Amino acid sequence: MTCSKSSKIAMAVDQRSSPANFLPGLLDQIGGPVEKFIADGAYDGTPTRDLLATRFGEIVEVIIPPPKTAVARPQSVLVPPVRDRHIAEIQTKGRIAWQKSTGYNKRSRAETQIGRWKAVIGPKLKSRHFDNQKAEAKIGVRVLISTLYIMQRSKVLVSSA
Repeated sequence: MTCSKSSKIAMAVDQRSSPANFLPGLLDQIGGPVEKFIADGAYDGTPTRDLLATRFGEIVEVIIPPPKTAVARPQSVLVPPVRDRHIAEIQTKGRIAWQKSTGYNKRSRAETQIGRWKAVIGPKLKSRHFDNQKAEAKIGVRVLISTLYIMQRSKVLVSSA
């Protein structure tokens, strides 16, 4: 899940549950408005879209890929909702073109961050108790953000010389 304005949110979650179940807790960590919400297909569905509209208003741009088997609603021919427009664009132009036109391909940056997390922190949390896992995750996020900040600063210094 990616939110615009470079919001940095994190939460330790139980892997047996749907990611959408944890969305309210993740959104609680955002202090301001959100203009764009990008998430993977696990968040696709009316509950996610309704929650985002309730929290941030109808202005939030929701970019969630519909499943390959998704079909547009027949009653939405006159004014199709965003999801149905996404389905139509994927059917006419293809999934890759849809990703580029909506900015969904930027989600790969978040996936790269997860790869960095696993390289720096490790592939799984060490703590056994959930409260300790949450604390461990918060520490890991701070370490990762600090590391990225240092990397960005060194790039600027190297490129300006």
